[in-house]
This record gives sequence, structure tokens and C-alpha cells, in this order.
Amino acid sequence: MDVEIVRSPRRRKTISAEQRGGTIVVRVPAGMPAEEERAWVARMVDRLTSRERTRRLNAGGALERAADRLNRDHFEGRLRWTSIRYVANQRSRFGSCTPEDGTIRVSDRVADLPDWVRDYVVMHELAHLVDGSHSARFWELAGRYPRAERARGYLMALGMDERGDQPGGVS
Repeated sequence: MDVEIVRSPRRRKTISAEQRGGTIVVRVPAGMPAEEERAWVARMVDRLTSRERTRRLNAGGALERAADRLNRDHFEGRLRWTSIRYVANQRSRFGSCTPEDGTIRVSDRVADLPDWVRDYVVMHELAHLVDGSHSARFWELAGRYPRAERARGYLMALGMDERGDQPGGVS
């Protein structure tokens, strides 16, 4: 994607970016040092491309379909959630769930993993709707997924703790 930098003498502190067609336009103060400008442009391009990626991933509905199927197959269809979506701001874990309001967030990194690993991450988060901790009951629920051990091993190989109690875990 092309990047256009607009240096504005009227800007003092703010940096903004927008996508126009196939170009990302970044507006910066005219007096910004070149090194700082490069860093801000890279940050803003990352932010916009990340936002676009999660928009595309969520538009496909893959997580919702996976959650519906797993709910039917392993929880008799009784679980309810308010939203399940990919997010780009989870770098230290693969998923999270807030049982109180039924929101499930899955790192966009999971979209690049095999479907059976993605399904395990979703299953893990669905189990948190029943048990918000990592209790024995929780692990029994998450373990209903047929490839749970294999998926945890796969995620461990990527550098996370399969029990979710270390940075990088599924929680």
C-alpha cells in the first residue's frame, strides 16, 4: 500500500492517518524531526492496516460460526455471548472472555493458525462463560474439545503456557 505524508505547518502536536483508496495519508506537523516522523508514520500505517485486517476477519463470521458449532456440539447449545470477534490489541494472549457481559475476544494472530487450533481457542473462551477461572471444572469443560491436548501442544510450541496462567496464555 502506498503512503503519502502530508506535513502541515498548522499542526503542532497531532498526527492523523486515513486510508484513501489504495493510499494511506499520514498528516504530521511540518517541524517534526525526520526520525520521529518515520516512527509515527510506521505506527500509524500499522494501526490502519491492523484495523482493516480485523474488519475483514470479522466480516467473514468464522468465529461466530465456530462458536455456534462448538456450543451445539459440546454445551448442548445453552451458552450465550454478546459478541465474539477478532481483535488486534492482544499480543500477550490468544483469547480472552468477560463472562459478566459475555464478550469474547480472540487475537487476530489466531486467524493464521489451523482451524482446529482456532476452534480450541474459541472452545477455551466458551468454557469461561461457564467458569471464569482456570479451575478443574473449567479444564474439564475445555477438554471436551476432541483435539484439546493437541491444540494446547501446538500453542505451547508457539511460546504460550497451555494453562493460561503465564503471559502469552489463553485466558
